[in-house]
Amino acid sequence: MLQAKQLGKELFVGVHSDEDIAFNKGPVVMHLDERVLAVEACKWSNHVVSSSPYVTDPQVMDDYGCQYVVHGDDITTDASGEDCYKAVKDMGRFLVVKRTQGISTTDLVGRMLLFTKSHHIASLKELPESSEGSSSVEGKAILSDGKSSLSNEPIHALYSAEVLSQFKSYATCYDGLTPGSIVAFATAKNLQTVIQPSPQTSALLANGIYYTDGGFDLFNPGHIEALRLIHLRARAAGCAVVAGVHDDRAVNLNKGINYPIMNVVERALCVLQCAYVDGIVVGAPSAPTKEYLGLLSAVGSVKKIFHGPTSEAIQVGKQFVDPYHDVRDLGLNEKLGEHRYSDISTEAIVERVLVNRLAYEERQKKKGWKGEVERKLLEAEKRN
Repeated sequence: MLQAKQLGKELFVGVHSDEDIAFNKGPVVMHLDERVLAVEACKWSNHVVSSSPYVTDPQVMDDYGCQYVVHGDDITTDASGEDCYKAVKDMGRFLVVKRTQGISTTDLVGRMLLFTKSHHIASLKELPESSEGSSSVEGKAILSDGKSSLSNEPIHALYSAEVLSQFKSYATCYDGLTPGSIVAFATAKNLQTVIQPSPQTSALLANGIYYTDGGFDLFNPGHIEALRLIHLRARAAGCAVVAGVHDDRAVNLNKGINYPIMNVVERALCVLQCAYVDGIVVGAPSAPTKEYLGLLSAVGSVKKIFHGPTSEAIQVGKQFVDPYHDVRDLGLNEKLGEHRYSDISTEAIVERVLVNRLAYEERQKKKGWKGEVERKLLEAEKRN
């Protein structure tokens, strides 16, 4: 969606109906209203077209004044194995952007069904010294302000250097795309900005920070609606919204099994693209201590710290701990009340998949058959 927005002036995003998806692909995980909410909350979405046709109709494009349709560099087929974009391709109204590798709805459903943890990102301490590319010294320098060792860092601040290198490239793309560009903050010994905030964001930060934190796993309507409500309160006070994203180890220690379903890169990028967030802290501590809030104050004074309607206690080993003890002492704690999506959580989304396990396993098989058809179509298209 970011790449699509960069190709034009306005981005209309079509969201298929539950029925069309079920017929052409398999049962949905998120319902239509939930998926529309997610698209509306994206920084690069200007308009949402609900229940748009699964096979792109040029007439619908014309009705909304859209010259082109944008899709990833793969092929999507309907229930009959036909290319959903054949008509617009023949008309020269089809644009291609690069797909994000290694993540899709199918991948996420697979993680839920197989209970795998291979997607979790290790800490820098666990990375081999010979790691290259985005997990090299460049990433470490961003984290530790030029120092190659993070041995004195608290465990919550350690994660693959791949995280920040991805944020840096994505956040650079965001700058200037919307009023008040996003800024990603790194939780290192000295909290620092990875991308300098725009003047608009800087002005909001100067007025203060409304902070919230969590795993934000399977970024869902519960998260989005909570952030929207915090954003409304923050803007009324002229303040910025900063979200702390816990690392994989912290989430797994608290929730167990194979949580988080999405790793810290995927989760933080979900939060980063949300229009209701001005900045993120990657690898934020599960307990916002006075020391941590002191670091955060270098960026902006923390005015309020929000938590949703779910339990605030986190599990550490066999004990449950109140992570907001210091926050209460400072008088910053704000409980976010019930809202229309309060009943939706990461566990609720996973439960949807597990309750319909047979249907989703059939979806996975169907995806395999369709994938082979789509691969052959793509090869034929490249030859032509």
